[in-house]
Amino acid sequence: MSQNDPRAAAEAAELADPADPSADVDAPTEQRRPTWRVLFSNPVTLISALVLLLVVLVALFGRWLIPYGINSTDVLNSLQGPSADHLFGTDDLGRDVFGRVIASTETSLQVALISVAFALGVGTAIGVTAGYVRGIVDTVLMRLVDVLFAFPVVLLALVIVAILGTGKWTTMLAVGVVYTPIFARVSRASTLSVSVEPYVQVSRTMGTGHLFILTRHVLPNIMAPLIVQTSVSLAFAILTEATLSFLGMGIQPPEPSWGRMIFDAQSWIGQAWWMAVFPGAAIFVTVLAFNLFGDGLRDVMDPKQRSLMEARMK
Repeated sequence: MSQNDPRAAAEAAELADPADPSADVDAPTEQRRPTWRVLFSNPVTLISALVLLLVVLVALFGRWLIPYGINSTDVLNSLQGPSADHLFGTDDLGRDVFGRVIASTETSLQVALISVAFALGVGTAIGVTAGYVRGIVDTVLMRLVDVLFAFPVVLLALVIVAILGTGKWTTMLAVGVVYTPIFARVSRASTLSVSVEPYVQVSRTMGTGHLFILTRHVLPNIMAPLIVQTSVSLAFAILTEATLSFLGMGIQPPEPSWGRMIFDAQSWIGQAWWMAVFPGAAIFVTVLAFNLFGDGLRDVMDPKQRSLMEARMK
């Protein structure tokens, strides 16, 4: 299994102990470097962050850079190679591939962000409830999570889309549901560790309300693994959306999608390689940047790795 597999990351997080919030209490304050400075001391993380910033800017403002309408056809100029007029060439209908790749960036990021936000919210609620309450509640919730884990990601997403119908919002819901168990596992494992800490036990002994304990003690101390998991899940959400669109069950025409563009390029791959290469390269670069940035976040939020990074900065 790949080291970037989100399910493998969830399993690893369940076995790992969260960072002790009191671990750095004795460290001299003046020697502590800002987290962002430690994070970007790694050139790979810095480059991946810059790439992600560029992707976000393209998603937000890219449509202003599109020289032609994303669905404007020009059959007389179909299957034209990259040129000054069409930077990424044209497809079989004469549509500008550059404009469609740019427009697809907004679609893919929107689906990824909303679906992962859904998975983060629902999964964290399930995991924290299971880890904090325990007992029969923990057993029931985790068995439901195990049922979802038993399905391959794409297969479960296809089942949801087949039941609810195709479209952008259905795709967001499907992707969100299939990644919810990952966040549930990670948040439960972290909650189990944090809930036995002395400061939590003292709060319970003093009669502090459960909501106060969860919001002031538990949630702040389980955010580190959740942030890392969010970064990794964004990458795989983009891949899942592209896969669904490639299979014709995701984003529907005329709205452009990287996966749909690759599907449309199948019949012309020998004559017009650019139809598949450029949207494929967009998926590759975006997913790789999210994965590398997630690796950097994981290192910074691990106390041992952070100490090594700070030592190398001296």
